[in-house]
Amino acid sequence: MSLMRQMMERLKLTVNEQKTGLRILPEETVDFLGYTIGRCYSTKTGKAYFGTRPSKKSIRKLTTKVSELTAPRRSLLEAEVVVGQLNRLLSGWSQYFCLGPVYKSYRVADAHTTHRLRQWLRRKHKVSGSGSKRYPDEYLYESLGLIQLKRKPQNFPWAKA
Repeated sequence: MSLMRQMMERLKLTVNEQKTGLRILPEETVDFLGYTIGRCYSTKTGKAYFGTRPSKKSIRKLTTKVSELTAPRRSLLEAEVVVGQLNRLLSGWSQYFCLGPVYKSYRVADAHTTHRLRQWLRRKHKVSGSGSKRYPDEYLYESLGLIQLKRKPQNFPWAKA
C-alpha cells in the first residue's frame, strides 16, 4: 500500500482512502471501470483464469436504462423510435463491454430488453397477455430491427481467428 501511495504521489495523483482497499486476487474480485476483475472459468475446459467481465452494477444500470426507455409514459412514441434508442444504448454498451466472457451478460441484457419491449408494445396497442404470440422474437429482431447482443461476439475481430 505504501508503494502504491509513493507511485501515486510521483504521478501527482491523490489516493481516496475511502475507496481504496486491498484485495487478495484471485480469491476476491475488484470492480473497476464497470468491469469485475477476478477469477473466470473457461466454458470449454472449465479451467480457471484471471480475467474481466461486466460487473453486476453495470448490468443493473443497463437494465434500468432499458426500463426507462420502455416506460409507459413513452407509449406515444413510434416503435421504430424506441427501438432505435434501444439499439444505440445496447450497441454502445456492448462496444464498451466486449472483453472477457460477456455472453451471459449479453443474454441477461437481451432477455430484459425483449421482455420490456413486449410490455411496451402491449401497453401501446392495448393487447392482453404476455405479448409473446403477437410480438415474437422474429418480429422484434427482424421487423423492428432490435439488435441481439448474444450474437455480437461472433462479429468481434478476434472471434474470427
